[in-house]
Amino acid sequence: MFWLHAALIYVSFLSGCRAEENVIQPTEDVMVVEGQPTTLSCLFDTADLSPYLFWYKQQTNSNPIFMLRRDMFSPGETATVFKERFDARLNFTAKSVPLTIQRVQLSDSAVYYCALRPTVTTGYTAPLQK
Repeated sequence: MFWLHAALIYVSFLSGCRAEENVIQPTEDVMVVEGQPTTLSCLFDTADLSPYLFWYKQQTNSNPIFMLRRDMFSPGETATVFKERFDARLNFTAKSVPLTIQRVQLSDSAVYYCALRPTVTTGYTAPLQK
């Protein structure tokens, strides 16, 4: 067994901070048995009728890396390395976008971030998501 960490990241629109724009990750640490599936929760609150939600993975001593994006009007986008075992379904009514990991592996141990657009940037302000 090992731990996965879910972390909160607050992101506001570039036009300014709006109180109703946020994400909540109620599950902080998850203990998972290797080979089993797990789901990491992400709830969001936005006035935007077509929100974009993102998941990122950050391993120790590394920058967060883009995993996937989900929105209301398209199938979204998933980075190639995550297509096989990682998925998220945007539920606008429940205002959630849980991340499901199939057949959890030791290499999945990391901090997982859920974000509402605009997306995370590095310390050099280069976008991680185009």
